[in-house]
Amino acid sequence: MEILRSGQNPWGQDVLLGIGWDLVWLAVIASALFVVGHGAFMIVRARRSAPGAASPAPVAGGPVPQRVTRHGLGARAFHWTMALAMFALLITAFVPVLGLKFAWVEIHWIAGLLLTAAIAFHVVHVFGWQDFWAMWIAPSELPEGMRELKHSLGLDSGETPKGAKYPLDHKLYHHAAAVAGIAAAVTGLLMMVRIDTPFWTRDPYLLSDGAWGVVYVVHGLAGVALIGLVAAHVYFALRPEKRWMTWAMVRGWIDRERYLANYDPAKWPATGTEDA
Repeated sequence: MEILRSGQNPWGQDVLLGIGWDLVWLAVIASALFVVGHGAFMIVRARRSAPGAASPAPVAGGPVPQRVTRHGLGARAFHWTMALAMFALLITAFVPVLGLKFAWVEIHWIAGLLLTAAIAFHVVHVFGWQDFWAMWIAPSELPEGMRELKHSLGLDSGETPKGAKYPLDHKLYHHAAAVAGIAAAVTGLLMMVRIDTPFWTRDPYLLSDGAWGVVYVVHGLAGVALIGLVAAHVYFALRPEKRWMTWAMVRGWIDRERYLANYDPAKWPATGTEDA
């Protein structure tokens, strides 16, 4: 398997050219195997276990509104803008590698600028209007996360654990996507210096050939990681038992029954509105 591609520059020096394209196929195949394997596991688990509805937890501190706010307008705008940019980036980056040729460079860098702007907006929005610490992983969450993992694997037959707004697996996914996304955005902005745009004339000599090779490798590895992350995210978003969370990212709220069945009011106090 070719992990990294290398070649010689005009001066006969060996330099990195980027990741090996075998890694792209590996990411695609691994994502497909995960989706098929997890789907089969869930089918087998559903047949072995009797269905049961989780009992709502007692609510302290007042009644729960009919519509519990989960995502504000800013968070939803960021999510769907990032999704649009991410799909455009992955398609234009890797579909030509897989054999379909088209004029992709301009679409790719425009989508890259859109992703960068979305990330910048998200950072400002989080610090200015959201709870930054909501995604912080506290040591006390680790035992609860292990219990959730055992329950999802069918190793714990007890009641479904109820946690905060963002459980441990959501936080871990968020951090992985943040690292890969920021790495892709930063290296992508550097690589834009090498192409002509309406904003500047290309300058391929900003960095040395060796430094450019490192930029290409980091950009490629981030892209390959995002293939798996996006595939997993879309898969879980479309699963029947998770679609209510997807709808929450569309309309911004979940209903009272979903809130009581899945969340601990002591860890995520409910705010929202009644039906109009």
